[in-house]
Amino acid sequence: MKILRNYILKEFAAPLIASILVLTFVMLLGNMVKMADLVINKGVDIVSVSKLFLLLTPYLFSYTLPIATLAAVLLCFGRLSSDNEIIAIRSSGINIFRLIVPILVLGLIMSLVLVVFNDKVIPRAQLASKKAVMRVGVSNPTAALEPGVFIDSFEKYVLFIYQIEGNRFSNIRIYEPQEGKPTRTIVAKEGEFIAIPDKNIVKLKLLDGTSDEPDPNEPNSFYKLNFKTYFMTLNLASATGEVEKKPKHMTIKELMQEIGRLKTKGINPLPLITEINKKLSMAFSCLVFVLIGAPLAIITRRREKSVNFGIAFLIVGAYYLLVIGAEALCLQSNFNPNIAMWAPNVLLGAIGGVLTYKSCVY
Repeated sequence: MKILRNYILKEFAAPLIASILVLTFVMLLGNMVKMADLVINKGVDIVSVSKLFLLLTPYLFSYTLPIATLAAVLLCFGRLSSDNEIIAIRSSGINIFRLIVPILVLGLIMSLVLVVFNDKVIPRAQLASKKAVMRVGVSNPTAALEPGVFIDSFEKYVLFIYQIEGNRFSNIRIYEPQEGKPTRTIVAKEGEFIAIPDKNIVKLKLLDGTSDEPDPNEPNSFYKLNFKTYFMTLNLASATGEVEKKPKHMTIKELMQEIGRLKTKGINPLPLITEINKKLSMAFSCLVFVLIGAPLAIITRRREKSVNFGIAFLIVGAYYLLVIGAEALCLQSNFNPNIAMWAPNVLLGAIGGVLTYKSCVY
């Protein structure tokens, strides 16, 4: 049995490594175009871009490992089944479940690795990435700005710029939403960015435009101010220069502390509870994919890589759609996140359990 176990693990390891490399490369490829644009067209130094590129890799790994695990399981057992090796092993009196157990154990180990990865590595990498993006935006504002889209990277303001060339721009609209008051609007025909990196701010020099200014007699009303030159300051960071942590930037320990703090203030911490369950449940997708992939490959008896990758992407697509749906329902307070965020794992795991039972019995 030891020889058979090592044989199964060897059959599984090769496609697993190949799938991780291919999937990581494909996912990075989409970002390489954006990175090249930052270096070539936006003038961002290659060291900053390389750092952003490296910080992106841990986040991708949290997806490539489960997908690669499923693809490797399908390829491994699909090849064994199509070459009738499964029938030969079964004829020798060995239960098929004993073939699956080593891969299940490996799937459990990879899931536990992902728990640590999702909790410790990815939040730190995403926070570091956000800080790096902010530094790039401060030193080179045009790298963080795109014409023709609404830009909400700055505190208090939303920008829409029609055209950007270097540090100069034309036709800009600046919106300042104000709670309980009308939105203030500033429009200018042209202008330029003046970056002040040491203060984490960007100054705008606006030329030839109009600005809504509060009416001294009626604070809730504006009057139009025509200007030839108008300066305004945009903050990319808080006054302390620290980046505000979002739930995805926190470890589970930090999330638990934040939940306790919110509860003392009478605030519902549902989004944070959802985030904790999401981190943990998605880590165990490796184990779930082994459970459903192994019997499915034995039943379908297909060894073609294209077919197995197609099946893998269908299952993965269904799984992540269920996760997104469960998260949306939790955030709308319709379901308990301690149950709903684990529902995709339970559903696919149950299907995998039934298929495993059938493949072992028949």
